[in-house]
Amino acid sequence: MKEHHSKMALLGSAPIPRALLALGLPTMMGMLINALYNLADTYFVGGLGTNAMGAVTVAFPLGQIVVGLGLLFGNGAAAYLSRLLGRGDGETANKVASTALYSSILTGALVILGSILFLEPILKQLGALESVMPDALAYTRIYILFSIFNVFNVTMNNLVSSEGAAKTAMCALMAGAVLNVALDPVFIYTLGFGAAGAAIATALSQMVSTLVYLGYILRKKSVFSFSPRECCFSREILSEILKIGIPTLVFQLLTSLSIGMINDAAKDYGASALAAMGPLTKIMSMGSLVVFGFLKGFQPIAGFSYGAGKWGRLHEAIKTAILWSTLFCAAFGLTVAFFSPQLMSLFTREDMEMIRIGSAALRANGLSFTLFGFYTVYSFLFLVMGRAREGCILGACRQGLCFVPVILILPVFWGLNGILYAQPVADVLSALVTVFMAARLHRELALGRE
Repeated sequence: MKEHHSKMALLGSAPIPRALLALGLPTMMGMLINALYNLADTYFVGGLGTNAMGAVTVAFPLGQIVVGLGLLFGNGAAAYLSRLLGRGDGETANKVASTALYSSILTGALVILGSILFLEPILKQLGALESVMPDALAYTRIYILFSIFNVFNVTMNNLVSSEGAAKTAMCALMAGAVLNVALDPVFIYTLGFGAAGAAIATALSQMVSTLVYLGYILRKKSVFSFSPRECCFSREILSEILKIGIPTLVFQLLTSLSIGMINDAAKDYGASALAAMGPLTKIMSMGSLVVFGFLKGFQPIAGFSYGAGKWGRLHEAIKTAILWSTLFCAAFGLTVAFFSPQLMSLFTREDMEMIRIGSAALRANGLSFTLFGFYTVYSFLFLVMGRAREGCILGACRQGLCFVPVILILPVFWGLNGILYAQPVADVLSALVTVFMAARLHRELALGRE
């Protein structure tokens, strides 16, 4: 009971900087380490050659689609749960958390089954060359089959973050990440499993993260019960989950689509260009996951404040989140841009064409990443306020509404450079859209305070 009250105090009354650090820092650290183990997969597989690197590259967007199912129910429920906790409605919160968890597992199992049955044509659509296909199939079969644990983990990460249990989310992420980095060289090289070894290491690490969350549930540390008996598929609960969850899933699907489109466009320029997209995606996702992790701490504070009508606290949380996330994005993006050749050289020593292409892409993406925190804060904010339409538009901008036209048009006039600079151009356009939507939101919030 004492732990429950301390979580609610952190969400509702603690100073904003302290609350953001307490809730955002653990999740941010956990997601940073999670990103590092994704990067470790790419690093260790890179030693097997360009084809193995290409295999992991084309599998990545399919894995993101499966993870999106966890976000569909987990993030959709988390936004609603923070508002319910702000209103003091624990009974409905229990129903929402339980419904989200078990729905994600069932839906995830069905999608994984379908992916396994049609794996080869899916990988071809994601840009797999014939030379890459054997490694891609060996890696992806294992990776996707065991990603049911990742669906559970992603859902739980969002649910426990919504109640302010950021340290639990961090521990679950860190436990899996550390194990994955340790097992990668063992399964890839020592046991000689090659690219499939990286998938085995990832599967085992995800199972360990699942055990951490199961321990949290069974020891009754959560505010929520997570009982199957609490599942309630009422229209009200499902609509509240899905109106936020669907935009989040759309964002994740668009992320996978954008990666797939870049891979498909890059393969026309050879295996080196395709392989360069793997490290590029993993390095930039490391920065974006840190921002997402930090904003997981911002999300329950903003939702609780909005649900409780604490407008001054909400405004302060928005201002602080924008400042801190932008400072990080600028530091990360400029570092990546400045050291782009050295970073790309970590993943290959022999393929100089891969280093050249990857370095140019990293420089451009690093510079535009300085805008990422700004529009991501508002994307999270609209969703946690229950404003699905605005949140969906912002979430879809960077990887969809702005990106898709750019990646289709720019390479026609600029060739390979059009592929490498597509995401930076989409970043700038997304920031401009955010400026207009944010100005309108703040005018409405000012009227609400009067």
